[in-house]
Amino acid sequence: MARISRITNQQILEAARQIFLQQGFGASTLEIAQQAGISEASIFKRFSTKEELFFAAMGIPEKPLWVNELESLCGKGDLKENLINICLKIMEFYTQVLPQIMMLRSRGNVLPEHGDKEPRPIRDVKALTAFLEYEIKQNRLRPCDPKTVAHILLGSLMNYVFLEQISSQVSIKTDNLPTTTYLNSEERATEVSIFIQNFVDIIWQGIAPIQD
Repeated sequence: MARISRITNQQILEAARQIFLQQGFGASTLEIAQQAGISEASIFKRFSTKEELFFAAMGIPEKPLWVNELESLCGKGDLKENLINICLKIMEFYTQVLPQIMMLRSRGNVLPEHGDKEPRPIRDVKALTAFLEYEIKQNRLRPCDPKTVAHILLGSLMNYVFLEQISSQVSIKTDNLPTTTYLNSEERATEVSIFIQNFVDIIWQGIAPIQD
């Protein structure tokens, strides 16, 4: 007797991604199950909520890697170099997730949040603000408004990625996100690195610790 093939999580996520991109978060999990060739109950054996399924399918992590990086860098190493590395991680994150978010927004689809948590941008600002506050207390930054600096950093990086996305001739394949474009090229990596270096240099002039 032949063994019954077992569908993988990746196959479920691919089916969910197609449906969510077409219909947004309001899409029925029953329709996703039919697309994947399984029962609706089978989906919720793998993913506890529809929100969890959505974010996993769209490749949007609940906690970005750059936030984990912040926690490990508090009070350690060269702060300016840390900021450069953090900004690069933030840029990588938004380069990955903005195409999906822009596509959903363009179709009038509202993005869900993870459970009852605050919206992602607010959580991001708070995480970066807490990092800067700690560095100020350690006298590794001059006294300043860390929330304002966090807004400047995140807002500028998100805007850079956004302008790059809308000004490029990128054709996103809805069945295989993220797609490979010039945005992932070596030329872009060099441009981003130079931008981050110059950007942090400018910010650093206003927040560097005052030398005695």
